[in-house]
Amino acid sequence: MNELVHSARTDKAAKKPVVRAALKPAPAPRTNDPARTMAGILEVATAEFAAKGLSGARIDAIAAATRTSKRMIYYYFGSKEGLYVAVLEEAYRRMRQIEAEQHLEDLAPEAALRRLVEFTFDHHSGNPDYIRLVMTENMERGAYLAQSKTIQELNVPAIQAIARLYQRGVAEGVFRPGLDPIDIHASISALTFFNVSNQHTFGLIFKEDARTAQAVAARRSSITEMVVRFVRR
Repeated sequence: MNELVHSARTDKAAKKPVVRAALKPAPAPRTNDPARTMAGILEVATAEFAAKGLSGARIDAIAAATRTSKRMIYYYFGSKEGLYVAVLEEAYRRMRQIEAEQHLEDLAPEAALRRLVEFTFDHHSGNPDYIRLVMTENMERGAYLAQSKTIQELNVPAIQAIARLYQRGVAEGVFRPGLDPIDIHASISALTFFNVSNQHTFGLIFKEDARTAQAVAARRSSITEMVVRFVRR
């Protein structure tokens, strides 16, 4: 009887280390990196606002996806609306930054215009979240974009770049005079924007899939030719 009791105690003692080994280690603590945290929040918030709009987006969902908290998000951005404005600013900043990297001033006027149209088309096609954010802000009647001095300042160089390449083209006799750089910009934006914003409804109505590689390439070429022929002398 004593041997049986001793054996049971030995077995219980032997199992204890096994139980301890099965416990999951505690998660590593977050690093104190505000810039990285804010960048992560902006990335997730961009997708959230693009998919659900300002009213439908949820700070709880953004906090959960970024392993942060509502309190931290409000600390960095002030409010849901403040985060939305920051998302808009980041979206415009990225586009204008890449646009500036095209070095249009190094190209002949017509080649520069072609590159600008193609870049804008490629950016919009590759960044549907940007298109949805702009659509959302238009539904808000531009109320939040109007609050941002950053966005307004970011778009000034874009118009100046178009004005410079257009003036070079006019001076060289390549482009016809009398056009407004803002109008040129609006035409490029309208054609490349529609290609993404209305792709689903347009495709369903006319029974064409505008998202195939062949359709995208054909539309890209068509839009570029339209703009160039409009500006060309």
